[in-house]
This record gives sequence, C-alpha cells and structure tokens, in this order.
Amino acid sequence: MRKHFPSDVGDKLGYYVYRLIDPRNGETFYVGKGSDNRIFEHANGELKLGPQDNGLLDTKLQRIRDIRDAGLEVVHVIHRHGIKDAEIAFQIEAAVIDAYPGLANRVGGHDSDFGVAHVEELIAAYGAEPFEPTHRLLLINIRKTYEEGNRSILDAVRYAWAVGKNAERAKRAEFVLAHVHGLVKGAFAPTKWLEATEQNFPMFEPVPVEQRPRWGFEGEEADEAIRKQYVHKRVPDVYRKKGTANPIRFTFK
Repeated sequence: MRKHFPSDVGDKLGYYVYRLIDPRNGETFYVGKGSDNRIFEHANGELKLGPQDNGLLDTKLQRIRDIRDAGLEVVHVIHRHGIKDAEIAFQIEAAVIDAYPGLANRVGGHDSDFGVAHVEELIAAYGAEPFEPTHRLLLINIRKTYEEGNRSILDAVRYAWAVGKNAERAKRAEFVLAHVHGLVKGAFAPTKWLEATEQNFPMFEPVPVEQRPRWGFEGEEADEAIRKQYVHKRVPDVYRKKGTANPIRFTFK
C-alpha cells in the first residue's frame, strides 16, 4: 500500500484536487484539495486508529476501514494537478464535490452557495431584489441540509452548526434567515440556542464526536412583517463572499 509520493514527484504536483474511490463498487466517496501527500493522509489516519476507536469514526474513516476489512485498499485518483493558485484549487474542488452526490465530506466545497443549481433557481435568486438588513441577522446557507436531508426549512436551518467562538454572537441574533443559492427561503426567531447533543435534539441524527461541539436552536417562524421584509429576497453580495466553505454569515458584529 502506497503511503506517500516519491519526494521528487510530490514536489512537482503543486496543488491538486483528488478523489477517494471504493474499489468494491467504484464509488467516489470523498473529494479533497491539497498538495504533497495530502491525498494519502485519510487512509494513513485510519491506520492509526484501533478497534477501540470504532465509535469515533466519521463516515469517511468508516468507509476506509470497511474497505480494509474486505482485504482491499482505497483507490486514490488525482482529478487535476499542477494548479498554481489555492483559490483556483478551491473552485475546482467545489465543482467536483457537486458532481458526486452522497460524499462523506463533512461540509460542501468552498463557495458551495455558488454550486450546482437548476437554471430556474439561479434566475429566481439573481432576479430577486436584495434585502436591506435592519435587524441582527444570522444567515445560514441550508443548501446541503435542505436538499439532501429531506427536512423542512426550519429543521434544515436549526441544526447543527459549527459556530465555535461565535456561539455567543449567534445568541444575539434576532432572526435566522435560511437561504439557498442566496435566495432567502425562510425567516425564524430563535428562542434558545443549545449544544447539538442527543439529549437536546433527540429528533435529529447525532453529531459525530469528532465534529463537536455544534449548536442548534429552538424557535419559530418569524411574524408576517419580518417574512415580508426578507423572505424571497436575495442575500446582498457583501454577505456572500467567495472562497469559504462556512455556511454561516452574520450581518452584525
């Protein structure tokens, strides 16, 4: 099993975008961007975990372990290499992620708000007038949780987010706006923010240990005046900066 590139090869690859493939069925289960030996780090990381760590494995590492248990090895494929600019690499990674639904990636690609969409969705989003924020707003891109999770808009936006050091800031938000491709789909008034644990949110799939802490909120749909001000409006460009995978934005400090 190859664990790294020969030194004279890795140095020449530059940035690259890669895929991890399950040899049992040919499925691509992970897409990433990196340089040098990044492509091998996932399988190498799984090797460092013992049987006692089974409960800590995320979807990607569990897939790698299942492949190994079958007596096989992950297939490593570089999709594009020799990329000189990290920003370009991020864009290519995001496009490849969009091309393979059901990946084990924890988050969507960078600029996922600018990812795959039906032309009518884009016409609706870019044809809408931008809203003018007059409240403390937390903006959450729910494209992944809404489209893949078969959830209501409220459930897609209220669980579970890596707000990290911004947890206190999130609690100050008057309203949470859920948007897809920049078009606001719903406006909600949070009443309480809670850590996203099984105890606090028993109706949702638990957050894997290695992804904690994450946060969610209890709340209800905003009143009609607030919905009229924001829903079906476009998120202003200033809050849709390119080059990040973070689905969360604040309109206040």
